[in-house]
Amino acid sequence: MKFRIGYRTLKTAAGTAISIIIAQKLGLHNFVSAGILTILCIQVTKMRSFRTAWDRFLACMLAMPFSAIFFEGAAYHPVMIGVLLLFFIPTIVLLKAKDGVVTSSVIILHIYSAGHVTAGLFLNEFGVIVTGIGVALIMNLYMPSVEKRMDELRRKAEDNFQKILSEMALFLRNGESDWDGREITETAQILEEGKITSSRHNENQLLTNENIYYQYFKMREKQFEIMERLLPLVTSLDLQVEQGKMIAEFLEELSENVHPGNTAVLYIEKLMRMKAEFEEMELPKTREEFETRAALFQLINEMKDYLIIKSSFKGLKNSRKVYEKRKTEAH
Repeated sequence: MKFRIGYRTLKTAAGTAISIIIAQKLGLHNFVSAGILTILCIQVTKMRSFRTAWDRFLACMLAMPFSAIFFEGAAYHPVMIGVLLLFFIPTIVLLKAKDGVVTSSVIILHIYSAGHVTAGLFLNEFGVIVTGIGVALIMNLYMPSVEKRMDELRRKAEDNFQKILSEMALFLRNGESDWDGREITETAQILEEGKITSSRHNENQLLTNENIYYQYFKMREKQFEIMERLLPLVTSLDLQVEQGKMIAEFLEELSENVHPGNTAVLYIEKLMRMKAEFEEMELPKTREEFETRAALFQLINEMKDYLIIKSSFKGLKNSRKVYEKRKTEAH
């Protein structure tokens, strides 16, 4: 495994040091705990960071009155820490702030160690909480853009779709192929990474709810599932018939026009016209020809579903540039 220092590691290291320095300069007791809060609040996305910060802030603020009630109301004894947590943890879970259990436990132990509750102690703990969480939120305001990576994954997925469709067309035309199928496994990995990357990108958009790339990769994933069903169907055909060559030509055209835009309806119409032509052709003369043509009809129906999935997708923002570049109809 290659040693590397990522941006999140850098932010965690810098943020921890900064929060401890600030807490120390403010003269806060237990100032090191501010660094612990920063470490726990820095997340992979802005949205997760805000959610985590709120959970920890709420839990820490509730830990102070709970500590006052249990320790001052009963005793400063280790057993009371356990009793307090028996009531405190379910309360935090009920408030859907379970991520704050660990950090709030630190505040509880601070108050227990102090041996008494004062306004100054609460103010000190409040300062530690605000410093640690505040620094983490500031550090998490910067998130590197992943749009370039999402576009790379999109292009890779489309290139593989082109390859798969063209290989299917080649097999229908010639009845054989030396393709190793590498793109199948590769495409599954690309689409999975695309969904994860686009999901993180969405969580960094605090002012918008733009999830078009995630929708794109989900759409391609559904299309890919159809491709996986089609491959064994295509490779099981031993007889070359005229209808197979017509479908091969259709698939070749599709393979040349895979892009993020959306004109799938044009190809659905073309596919339906081709299906109507098949129905007007002479009936099969042998059982083998009948089975081959039945399989081809199934292939047409699957391709229709493939195109319908794309037709429900509104297209990516940069699809217009793709249209201008390729100057052709696409699916």
